[in-house]
Amino acid sequence: MVNASKHPENPGASPTAERILFLIKTRGPTATADLARALDLTPEAARLQVLKLVAAGWLEGFQEAALGVGRPRQSWALTEAGHRRFPDAHAHLTVQLIGSVRQLFGEQGLARLISQREADARTLYQQRCNGKTLARRLEQLAAVRSEEGYMARVERDGKDWLLIEDHCPICAAARSCQGFCRSELQLFQDIVGCDGRVTREQHVLAGAPRCVYRVVARA
Repeated sequence: MVNASKHPENPGASPTAERILFLIKTRGPTATADLARALDLTPEAARLQVLKLVAAGWLEGFQEAALGVGRPRQSWALTEAGHRRFPDAHAHLTVQLIGSVRQLFGEQGLARLISQREADARTLYQQRCNGKTLARRLEQLAAVRSEEGYMARVERDGKDWLLIEDHCPICAAARSCQGFCRSELQLFQDIVGCDGRVTREQHVLAGAPRCVYRVVARA
């Protein structure tokens, strides 16, 4: 079951609709039958909710290739409008401020701003992510990032870890100045330290539904 208390505020959407939006946000494209099972709904109830969200412009359907023999199945994904229902940290004002800094102080001044933000974040992260093991520090990092609105979690993938961020609350700022993303990647590496190596495997700005970072432990 999905915890409704974690959902964003979505005026105009029913609690069940909010749960569907949240589930697809965190899991990616999902079929109606899978939504019904995850949310303890009947298939018909799930289908009706999905159709309402499609009509509202928050979901869109597409055909996913079937595994093995069989017909493609219908899955549902968030539209741009659906993604915008999740917080984006005062996006319009942030973009305006970035433009003003760039105009007044040039690219060098903007780079100094990003560097200062990175230094402040590094101090906070190092205070909060001080576990003795790599696994513990990653758990702490995901908790801090979730508090900041990134909907972050850590999963094992064989011998590696994946830091998965299902939402980017500074997406508009990052689109305006990609230095913010380069800064975050370096911050994560600083937390991992000499215990591992961090690479970005999925990136929202490259069209992925979420940002995913792979952490490979050093032997």
